[in-house]
Amino acid sequence: MSEDDPQGTAPKDAKRKRGFWGWLTGEAPEPAPATEPSRDDAAETPDEVAEAAEAVASQAPPAVELTPDVVAPAEPELADEAEPEPVQPPADVLPPVPEPPPSEPAAEVSASDEPAPKKGFWSRLASGLARTASSLGQGITDLVSKRKLDAETLEELEDVLIRADLGVETSMRIVEEVGRGRHDKMIAPEEVKALIAGEVESILAPVAKPLVVDATQKPFIVLMVGVNGSGKTTTIGKLAAQWRDEGRKVVLAAGDTFRAAAIEQLKVWGQRTGATVIAREQGADAAGVAHDAITEARASGADILMIDTAGRLQNRAELMAELEKVVRVIKKLEPTAPHAVLLVLDATVGQNALSQVEAFARTAGVTGLVMTKLDGTARGGILVAIAAKHKLPIHLIGVGEGADDLQPFAARDFARAIAGLN
Repeated sequence: MSEDDPQGTAPKDAKRKRGFWGWLTGEAPEPAPATEPSRDDAAETPDEVAEAAEAVASQAPPAVELTPDVVAPAEPELADEAEPEPVQPPADVLPPVPEPPPSEPAAEVSASDEPAPKKGFWSRLASGLARTASSLGQGITDLVSKRKLDAETLEELEDVLIRADLGVETSMRIVEEVGRGRHDKMIAPEEVKALIAGEVESILAPVAKPLVVDATQKPFIVLMVGVNGSGKTTTIGKLAAQWRDEGRKVVLAAGDTFRAAAIEQLKVWGQRTGATVIAREQGADAAGVAHDAITEARASGADILMIDTAGRLQNRAELMAELEKVVRVIKKLEPTAPHAVLLVLDATVGQNALSQVEAFARTAGVTGLVMTKLDGTARGGILVAIAAKHKLPIHLIGVGEGADDLQPFAARDFARAIAGLN
């Protein structure tokens, strides 16, 4: 009998649950007092414990394995004894332990967090033309590494060059140079790449000409033409930024009246560069915008006037006729203008760029080329094909979105980049 049941009427199950198991786990049958109970206070009397143990044994409960979790409540009484070693919890529940901060290498870590310096323009061009160079270089390596330069090998080499958009004429010239004096001989891939770079440079060097502003023509009128998405408006903004840095006064004409976004984009470039922007509402006559811009540029003493035009496909006769009208209006106000007609070409279009040059040269009298989006295309060789066929001056090439990502064209650097030579 216990103090809670002086008559002994409580079932033994309740006694076992409150007595033996309470003793085993160290739990008190009554709410814990203000002070921490000792082990003796938390247990039943010896007779009750024995009676409970006998009853439990008679029912043959499953064996209970005592784990550190079960006996954990008894540990506080060992505080006066030697401190036991802590039990390491399972690895999957261990909290992550932060590594101590490094001492001396800390300076190196902070230095690496600083932004890397921007690569030079031609380094970025080489990176951009890596896809063209990789495709061309791998084809050459696979072809000439283990074969002699017989007629079949040279024919396959020509196919590799044509697939790289170098053009048929250029590819034939390169193959002829490679095969000269080397028939039925082994040749290293690097030697072939060097020959390609040399031939490409010889084609590009005569047309690599910077855009020169004639100071005697004031304003110097530049007409920008090209198909949709080639990058005309962005190129205008970059040139405006560069010329403003040189101290020139620039006026921009928003002649792409088909797209409200083009007008707004040019206004943004005007705010960035400090250039004056002449614009009308969307849908206005583009020739009228050009007329107003020339009048304003003269009145303000501007050095340069750049006229944007709407992108148009080279095979749309009605759109090309509208471009002819813009040119006629310009010439009425200034017979020698436009002083430069720049065709902006997208390098990613490949062979289609050849027909664009033909159409715009016939309609607007193109005087020079700007090649954009060379930073990440496998079709960079198209510039070589255009130079070989049309022999128009190549003024500028672009490899990014920043104002300094548009630079004068240099034949040797481009030839070595496209051939995969450092």
